[in-house]
Amino acid sequence: MYFMGQTTTTLRHPFIAPTMPTVSDPTAAVPAQACWVMAPGRAEIRDETLPPLPEGFARVRSLHTAVSRGTEGLVFRGEVPAGEAQRMRAPFQAGDFPGPVKYGYVNVGRVEAGPPELLGREVFCLHPHQTVFQVPASALVPLPAGVPAARAVLAANLETAVNALWDAHPQPGDRLAVVGGGTLGLLVAWLAARLPEGSVQVVDTNPARAGIAAALGAGFALPEQAQPQADLVIHTSGQPAGLATALGLAAFEATVLELSWYGNRPVCVPLGEAFHSQRLTLKSSQVGHVATRQRGRWSHRQRLELALSLLTEPALDALVTHAAPFAELPRVLARLAGPDAPDTLCQRIDYPA
Repeated sequence: MYFMGQTTTTLRHPFIAPTMPTVSDPTAAVPAQACWVMAPGRAEIRDETLPPLPEGFARVRSLHTAVSRGTEGLVFRGEVPAGEAQRMRAPFQAGDFPGPVKYGYVNVGRVEAGPPELLGREVFCLHPHQTVFQVPASALVPLPAGVPAARAVLAANLETAVNALWDAHPQPGDRLAVVGGGTLGLLVAWLAARLPEGSVQVVDTNPARAGIAAALGAGFALPEQAQPQADLVIHTSGQPAGLATALGLAAFEATVLELSWYGNRPVCVPLGEAFHSQRLTLKSSQVGHVATRQRGRWSHRQRLELALSLLTEPALDALVTHAAPFAELPRVLARLAGPDAPDTLCQRIDYPA
């Protein structure tokens, strides 16, 4: 968080974006379409018109967006707590919870009007799902060389994973468990697996995650088969049962780092049993603030730039499991917000060229 249908397809080939940049007249008004959650459980595509481009702004035509299953699922279902409504706002959100609201924060596009140094560049922006949009040029982060636009949709999740490891500060040789093999959990495991002489185990109820975990350098176990006595446990499943599993895997005086966000759902946490005798620490992490230890020298933009720079690894393409055209996004949101998408990791949305 920054704080259905048969048309959705399993991804088999990388999307190839057009190579010739489009240039538009910055003095002209431009038609656009955006996805809005009109009310809990209902989204639609709406037309809008962008005004002439203001000074210091850039106009971006979207290539891909991605759905943040956890946060956008809460928004789609109307589960944002009233007390968190302001903190939950995305940077370029329009409208208010529970709706109508235009929400999202994973957008990769190409600049077609604006500062000359950005014209034609592929960029990442924390913007909702929209065909064309205009933002201050400073809100755009150009993609590094070697990072294709179709993979760059992982940037927001990877930035969260970076911040999580900054909060957790694992050490070489540590035994780590990541409970929850979704996109975020697998990215956390991938980063943690780079530490020397340690071990990383992804714990998930879906055995299909085993192959992806292995490709990213991590082990895998079903909850009932997971190795206990982990020095650090990171929980990302978004389910109370996953948090209980995480607490049960922690070694003496270990830390359990909670990355899941439950919205307005109550969570029963098993703080009896061995929680006190094991002297466990339960700690939250959230990407809205740079982790305390790095806050003095890392800005939000620098952290995002770091995440983008790490996306040169082709193995990460395995996390983008599904793609659908923008016109199908309302149905995709309905499917992802329900219980019937167990095989979906990152859901990418592709836009017309």
